[in-house]
Amino acid sequence: MKLVIVTAVEEFQKDVLNIFKKANIENFSSLDIDGYKNIAPLLMASNWFSGQKNGTESSMFFSFTNEDHIDKLFSIIKEFNSNLETNNPIKAIVVPVEKFI
Repeated sequence: MKLVIVTAVEEFQKDVLNIFKKANIENFSSLDIDGYKNIAPLLMASNWFSGQKNGTESSMFFSFTNEDHIDKLFSIIKEFNSNLETNNPIKAIVVPVEKFI
């Protein structure tokens, strides 16, 4: 069993849900999060509210699942990202689980 974590901008939330379904990952959880990118100091200085960093509304999904489902999930995400016209790909990581109850 492994823990897979997927992050995506809010616009891709329905796409991620479909990707999980195609990968046969039926049990998962999600959270609304704000995503941030560090911007160059010159760009921040030109911003009227330069002390503020605006986050991007995003979602994080996670599931404890087996490796077969994760391999399929990564394959589908890779295909999805290859067709994007934006600079906000869906990202995923896998964390091994040493113990669970």
